[in-house]
This record gives sequence, structure tokens and C-alpha cells, in this order.
Amino acid sequence: MDIDWVNFTPWSALAGGLLIGLAAGGLLLFNGRIAGVSGILGGLLHPAHGETGWRLAFLVGLACAPLLVSLLASPPHVEVDAGWLALIASGLLVGIGTRYAGGCTSGHGVCGMARGSKRSLAATAAFMGAGFAVVYLLHHVLGSAP
Repeated sequence: MDIDWVNFTPWSALAGGLLIGLAAGGLLLFNGRIAGVSGILGGLLHPAHGETGWRLAFLVGLACAPLLVSLLASPPHVEVDAGWLALIASGLLVGIGTRYAGGCTSGHGVCGMARGSKRSLAATAAFMGAGFAVVYLLHHVLGSAP
């Protein structure tokens, strides 16, 4: 196995993981809510009384964080080799998947796994397994590796 040392970034990954853990733990501790992004966003569609403010604050913070980081350091170059139709279809499929799974990677993978939820363990295993299978098929069977 070869390590791509140019793209091996353990310190930024550790910092990002710590920030995600602090945000998820803080939301649970101070607001009694799970930091599942699909649930937070979905709760804005038909918000209960008093639920809009914290949901908007969470999502605005999520969207503004990369802008803040770009003020402190140069952002990485990101290149997406897909057209708009593929991106829209992918987003819709992810949205449908989160509805079937009863949550997303942040809700199940970060918060549910930390709470020892068996349902979250099954959901995380399913979407990680599906991701592994798709990458294997694309890179090793179909040969469409970048």
C-alpha cells in the first residue's frame, strides 16, 4: 500500500473531527437535539413553534464555516468531474436515501453511533457498504478512476 503523502492531512482531519464532535455534543447537551443535518433541514419544512431559530443558526453556521476557514488558510482546490444533471440526481438520491434510513451520516454515523444505537449501526454499515461497493465498481470493474 502506498500513502499519498501530499494529500495525507491528519491534523486538519483531526481538527475537523474535533469540531464536529464538539458541535454535535454541544447541540445534544445544550439543546437536547441530535445533530443530524437532514433532520435539522427537514424540520424547517414544517417547523414546530420555537424550532426555527436554532435550526437556521445551525445550517447558516454549517454553510459559513468554509468561508471563515478560507479567511484563515487557503482553501483546497476542488474539481468536480460531473455535470449539473448528475449532481442534481445525486443530491436527490441522497435525499431519498436519508428518508429511507431515517437520517443521514451525521445523525446516524456521528450521533447515533456515539449513543450506541443499533439502528444507527445498521444504517451506517449499510451506507458505508454501499459507498465501498460503488467505489469498487467504478474504479476496479468499470475502470473510470480519475
